[in-house]
Amino acid sequence: MKKNYTFRYGDTSLSIPVEEDQVIGVLEGNNTTPIGDIKGSLIDSLDNPIGSESLEALARNEKSIAIIVSDMTRFWMRQDLIVPHLVEYLVTRAGKKYEDIVIVIANGTHIGGSKEDLEKLVTKDVYDKVRVVNHDCHAGDLVYLGTTSYETPVWINKEVANADLVIALGAATYHVMAGFGGGRKSILPGVAGLETIKHNHAYSLSENAFVTNPKIGNGILEGNPLNEDMLEAASMVKNLFMINLVTDTEFKLTGIYSGHWKKSWERACDEVRKIYTVPIEKKADVVITSCGGFPKDESLYQGTKAVDNVISALEDGGTLILFLEGRNGGGSPDYFDWIKPLVSGTFEKELRENFTVGGYIFFLNCEQARRFRILMYSSIPAETVAPMGIKAYSDLDALMSDANLEGKSIYVIPTGSTVLPAVAK
Repeated sequence: MKKNYTFRYGDTSLSIPVEEDQVIGVLEGNNTTPIGDIKGSLIDSLDNPIGSESLEALARNEKSIAIIVSDMTRFWMRQDLIVPHLVEYLVTRAGKKYEDIVIVIANGTHIGGSKEDLEKLVTKDVYDKVRVVNHDCHAGDLVYLGTTSYETPVWINKEVANADLVIALGAATYHVMAGFGGGRKSILPGVAGLETIKHNHAYSLSENAFVTNPKIGNGILEGNPLNEDMLEAASMVKNLFMINLVTDTEFKLTGIYSGHWKKSWERACDEVRKIYTVPIEKKADVVITSCGGFPKDESLYQGTKAVDNVISALEDGGTLILFLEGRNGGGSPDYFDWIKPLVSGTFEKELRENFTVGGYIFFLNCEQARRFRILMYSSIPAETVAPMGIKAYSDLDALMSDANLEGKSIYVIPTGSTVLPAVAK
């Protein structure tokens, strides 16, 4: 008997019938309770931090404080719900003046946001009281802190390097390159120089072959050269205090873990594993998933984060059915413009010589399309993604016909961007 399964797609949803006895599991994130009192939870974490004195004690005798805040590409973590309370805490509890504080937007290699973006990130009230600056990875006044054991020269924003106390606000999430986001990523790549970022991120590729470095991946920290290099860079920043946010599968705030820059972040990563990791007994022949609708499927670049997660539930050579609207096509030029060297046959040479995050993600998606059969229902034209090895459809019936599901085991994952399947050991 067939059962209809519903998936988010853009601003709408779609349903497809699947033989129920072929579905060996419907995988969704674990239930958690969102924080009811965000201000109270934040203050409690600042007063009772992990592996550190309270933020009040740390800040009271320091003259200058730099707060690092993630940019608009990570606004899903809702920095605007945290920053006003953090600034108020520093002023009322630690006796700081507004002019003692600077907020640095961790843009990494991204172009800095507009005045309107900054007001949205930190709230207009805070923006009007505290100096807010965009980090520029090309700036000529970056400060050199040293070189890591991975031979990465660490250049960072001067406001951060010269501050007496640095408070980094980030969110712990799975990250396909660094294992987990947040934490030390507020420093590298957040407020680092371009040379620093490129040298670190180049460890995403294997040195001896044009393949992904087998030491990196979602949830992998130990032995991951990107992570270990980032940790070394963060350790060079004096008086670094971390505020780590954790969100549930609907991106509602469920945890705040503050304190020692490494210990508090590792605690947040543990919580992420509990929320997002779903154990499975075995891999399947087919995975059917959605990115989760708009804005998670606004482009191929954004939407393929779901692919990164769910392929851990798929047998090599298996079929991935992906629902991704893609109203903005391939997405960022830093991502999709790499199709030109792919088509011309110069991809490896150009990516190794001019490594970018977007370029690596594009490469990763091509690599995934070689391992699995990816069938994508999307508004993106089929000919646009064909060179990547992805087969796109505008006709859902044609896709399901080509998928040929008869007799195959299937996992249904309604929102692939928020679930990481893991075969139970």
